[in-house]
Amino acid sequence: MSADSGTIAPASRNGLSAAEVAERVADGRTNAVQVRTSRTYGQIVRANVFTFFNGLLGVLFVAVLATGKWVNALFGLVIITNAGIGIVQEVRAKRTLDRLALLNVTRAWVVRDGTPTEIDAGDVVQDDLVRLRAGDQVLADGVVTAADGLEIDESLLTGESEPVNKAAGDEVRSGSIVVAGTGEFVARAVGAATYAAKLAAEARRFQITRSELVAGTTRLLRWISLVLLVVAPVLLWSQFRSADNKNWRDAVTGTVAAVVGMIPEGLVLLTSLAFMLAIVTLARRQTLVQELPAVEGLARVDVVCLDKTGTLTHGDIVFDRIEPLTDEPVDEVLALIADGGDSNATSDALRAAVGAATLTASARVPFSSARKWQSVTVDGTTWVLGAPEMVLLDEDDAAATAARDRANKSAADGERVLVLARGVLRGGQADGARVLPAGLVPVALVVLAENIRDDAAATMEYFTAQGVALKVLSGDNPRTVGAVAAAVGVPGVAGAGDAVDARTLPDDPQGPAELDALADVLDRSSAFGRVSPHQKRAFVAALQRRGHVVAMTGDGVNDALALKDADIGVAMGNGSPATRAVAQLVLLDGKFAHLPDVVAEGRRVIANIERAANLFLVKNVYSLVLSLITATTMVAYPLEPIQLTLISALTIGIPAFFLALGPNTRRYLPGFLGRVLRFAVPVGLVTAVCAFAGYRLVRVLDPGAGVAGARTVTTVVVLVVSLWTLSILAWPLRPWKVVLLVAMVVLGATAVLVPPIGHSVFLLDVTPYRVLGALTMAFAGIGLVELVYRITRPSARNGLEVT
Repeated sequence: MSADSGTIAPASRNGLSAAEVAERVADGRTNAVQVRTSRTYGQIVRANVFTFFNGLLGVLFVAVLATGKWVNALFGLVIITNAGIGIVQEVRAKRTLDRLALLNVTRAWVVRDGTPTEIDAGDVVQDDLVRLRAGDQVLADGVVTAADGLEIDESLLTGESEPVNKAAGDEVRSGSIVVAGTGEFVARAVGAATYAAKLAAEARRFQITRSELVAGTTRLLRWISLVLLVVAPVLLWSQFRSADNKNWRDAVTGTVAAVVGMIPEGLVLLTSLAFMLAIVTLARRQTLVQELPAVEGLARVDVVCLDKTGTLTHGDIVFDRIEPLTDEPVDEVLALIADGGDSNATSDALRAAVGAATLTASARVPFSSARKWQSVTVDGTTWVLGAPEMVLLDEDDAAATAARDRANKSAADGERVLVLARGVLRGGQADGARVLPAGLVPVALVVLAENIRDDAAATMEYFTAQGVALKVLSGDNPRTVGAVAAAVGVPGVAGAGDAVDARTLPDDPQGPAELDALADVLDRSSAFGRVSPHQKRAFVAALQRRGHVVAMTGDGVNDALALKDADIGVAMGNGSPATRAVAQLVLLDGKFAHLPDVVAEGRRVIANIERAANLFLVKNVYSLVLSLITATTMVAYPLEPIQLTLISALTIGIPAFFLALGPNTRRYLPGFLGRVLRFAVPVGLVTAVCAFAGYRLVRVLDPGAGVAGARTVTTVVVLVVSLWTLSILAWPLRPWKVVLLVAMVVLGATAVLVPPIGHSVFLLDVTPYRVLGALTMAFAGIGLVELVYRITRPSARNGLEVT
């Protein structure tokens, strides 16, 4: 720490002793906060067992048992199956998420017994002496005891966009971000007592995702619940009044069959299951999903904003060479600049190349991503290291112009170029002033090398093929950014000269007009250099204003605010704690190539759940229509509960499970609920009309068949038409889908045609004439379903077909 950065008591510089730490741990005064990436085991069990539809099915199960027809109570297994599968899969997902969350734990440097020690953030105790450096997130509330150019961005807490300079005696709060300099503070409030504890807990806790998919499903369930409340009492009354039912047992059985048919008992389970399995799949690929909406959200993304360093290139910048512009030696000065305490790639590369410093600085200005330069003052001379165009501002200075031109040539080759210049502070300026000195003379160019990631080009190609726009936003020289963007194949960038210098754009645009103007620039260009942190946020806002769904990737502290504002924030696991804290997704191994995997998983989930929702809703519609017809005509309900269980299992339950978890590359399309209704309602109506027509024809043409014979025909009609509907929803057919469909047909035929099974288990009264009549009516239904599909085909294809 510099001598003028504030003073603290000698005892404080040594931090806490081991005994003092143990005392505070025993008292519970630690920074450990009960934050979870998943629900507790108790919450998992309660959420999967105690649901509205499980409760309704339970009541109906008891009612059927009371009638003595035990075989009709087989649908009760749905309760156990739904809850069991949900619990098992969520527990597996919980274990995976909790295990991966440990890999993403934030670390902190504290001083204990006079020795700096790196510990988990949760192990920080009250009164710990905590060290800060650029890129760190403040982990507790406290008071600064020493500062060396310390600047903290508190916008995540206060909304104030400008970094705040901190000196000894100033307060810092958890959740803020160190953007420049170094410092130390004493933790006064830790754990749940901190300012940001509740916010952090809310951001990281398990939640059932809020998304178009789940919102649409929830709306469907709400409508179905209201329909049940109205239709069920009317149906029960009609069944007791029907002459077809011989006693109260028949009336209750018919009512139960109708109500069970209107319950989408597996849809919620299937939706949750698909999300959880997607998260587990991504976890195996070193991608931690911190918020469930990210799985679906990234599938909707149509613009990806990329940071160059650490995303398209490896974050480990290496020193390449020094290009002298004068005869002055610079190694000692560079060593002093690199030894400033900042932890950034440039300083690390310089330290490795020039060694330890032997000079002493009388003043220092730390690097800031907003300034793009840093400086040290030695013996009255201030040395500045930074971006040439941000340091050499005199357009009339021949030496400065020559240095900038030389730097631009290197930048065009994709190299990172800094200039070292010397000058003197202007009169009246204090040491350490955060302004450039007067009369800067370029002394040397410092050239650093970045290696483009091997998988960057393939990743760019994937997004381009998927219709996702790419925007490279970097704080580096625009020519460097353009060269790298062109090398990895970003559309619209052919070379170094195609990148836009963001200094020509508003730094902090406000209002609709300025954002629209910025969006126009973003529409025309795809690579931007010298982008400030505030501009990154503005770029995200401008794109969102145009209706785009924006994903932002980054690894540095300068990316944190843009990640927070983006629809989906993607942080690199080797990036700063600040970026990992605000992102929905963390690529734990820092490989941007995993992002296509996440997009593919999101698209698979959305497309497959939409397919399954069609299956469930078709059943709900034909059950509702049959209930209304039955209540109006005062006949027995055309299906037994066990027969509906057979139909549901073969045409919805089993196939929906496999279809929901199978591969699907269909692009995201808005309008999930509308597409489902446009297909399911007419198909369900056709199925119900054909089923009831078959029921009535048997009662009229074959009076001796009775209710059992008529229900047999209805069962076959619904089964065959539903299997054909399943084949439409499974399109395009792949070998595994063909096997699935054939298996369902074989199982259905076995259940109907094998007497011990059909008669004893499913209460069917099968004769050749009834099967022939049922197939005739079913083929008529298939024709009508095909007609409906062809009429609604544009929307149906968008909702069902994949590449």
